[in-house]
Amino acid sequence: MNRAMFKRRLGKTAKYTMLLILALIIIFPFVLGLWTSFLPSMDIAKGALWSSHLSLNNYVAAFTQTKILQYLLNSLIISTLVMFAHVFFCSLGAYAFVFLKFKYRDQLFYVVLATMMLPFEAEVIPNFVTVKYLGLLNHYSVMVIPFLTSAFGIFMLRQAFLQIPRDLKEAADVDGLNHWQFYWRVTLPYAKISLFTLAAYSFLGSWNQYLWPMLTTFSDHLRPVQDGLRQLQSEETFNDWGMIQASAAIVVIPTLIVLFIGQHYFKSGLNEGAVK
Repeated sequence: MNRAMFKRRLGKTAKYTMLLILALIIIFPFVLGLWTSFLPSMDIAKGALWSSHLSLNNYVAAFTQTKILQYLLNSLIISTLVMFAHVFFCSLGAYAFVFLKFKYRDQLFYVVLATMMLPFEAEVIPNFVTVKYLGLLNHYSVMVIPFLTSAFGIFMLRQAFLQIPRDLKEAADVDGLNHWQFYWRVTLPYAKISLFTLAAYSFLGSWNQYLWPMLTTFSDHLRPVQDGLRQLQSEETFNDWGMIQASAAIVVIPTLIVLFIGQHYFKSGLNEGAVK
């Protein structure tokens, strides 16, 4: 008995040691980048990882000498619009594939799923030509309209809506609820965890967009944060690595907030489901 217990404890120790090592490997680049954001640029250029002159000067310079606030505002506007559009249009599409009966419904859903196999890079040229002829280049709309919905979001919410008991729909029909009322009062509250997950996923995906904004925006007034950081390396601040590291740390903050909030709602949903 003692020998079996010793083996179990040894197995747990080895497992958690391995997890700790992997966690340190993943976290180390982030911690290193955050640490260097407090170091003077001269020390960073020399490769020094320690300095007695730690300060917030790099962050002050990032806010005063660059357009990081404009980049953040642009990304916040774009990501928020994409997030709400994703939740709304994907939920409508998923509702139609679950609760509406029309010809070739399942076949059309398979066509939607097939679009998930196309990489985004394969869609760049036709999308660029389309928005160019529509006159949307160098505008907020060019970074929102192509991402109003997604096959992944429709698929995920469809799976969540399929879990809704059919008795609820029948009871709603008896009470005289139309499709919009049932969608708004029953479907969305029932699948709120999936909606929060999709919202966080779409926000982070839009926030981290790099290729599409680089091709379709040409001014700092509309450039999002990822392309803004790249722009810093082509300006007079090219060698100011401390300020660039501080700017990168500032850009990460909103994503951490979204992840924290999403985790909070996810845990709340699990606890609520356990109580029920």
